[in-house]
Amino acid sequence: MRKQGLVRLRTCWTLGVCLLGMAAIAAAQTLAPSAAVSAPPPPQMPPSLVPSKVVDLMTAEGSAVFGAQWKTMEAKIVEGPALANATPGYKTSYDIQPHAGEAGFDDSSWPTIGAKGLADRRGGGKVSFIWFRTNLTIPGRIGDFDTSGTKAVLTAYVDDYAEVWVNGQMPRRAGYPSPATIQGFNMPNRVVLAEAVKVGDKFQIAIFGINGPISVAPQNFLFFRDAKIEFYR
Repeated sequence: MRKQGLVRLRTCWTLGVCLLGMAAIAAAQTLAPSAAVSAPPPPQMPPSLVPSKVVDLMTAEGSAVFGAQWKTMEAKIVEGPALANATPGYKTSYDIQPHAGEAGFDDSSWPTIGAKGLADRRGGGKVSFIWFRTNLTIPGRIGDFDTSGTKAVLTAYVDDYAEVWVNGQMPRRAGYPSPATIQGFNMPNRVVLAEAVKVGDKFQIAIFGINGPISVAPQNFLFFRDAKIEFYR
């Protein structure tokens, strides 16, 4: 009896160790993806009220208010291998290059364009993608307008679609309105930069312009219809 009890005890101890080990492995596998890929910031809805101040970024004077210098580069579609868990029969995947929305992206070799050049037709037509990048610094005053504590909203109105990255992130949430993502055919993106700006706040802006509708491959080109910063009290 004593021998059988010792056998049972050893069996239970071994089983317990195995279960604890399996639980630890499962927990590590569950946590690994979230640790590797951080969730994007949630979207904020812009006001529908009349703004207290509007600055046109498509003028030299307006861009100069924020020390903005615009740079642009065409994006390309590149082919690569299918993802590991792809349905059998799919051998390739497609990506865009460069990924210029990411934080710390080096655009020093890109050509600089004037603010008015945002209205120029770009790309070769049909399905094309163009990046536009700039950095904005919030001034203390714009004329007699005090910016401190105001809500700042970027409007990027690209013909035909756009996605907007702010400081290396595209705010979004599945199933919810997300102004930084594609809004519709020839509809503006209105992205809240901050609920209450402070003097000297800096924003790295990357706008991914898309000529569309994509499946139509239109016989025209990509350009900005409007770009501005709105301030709300």
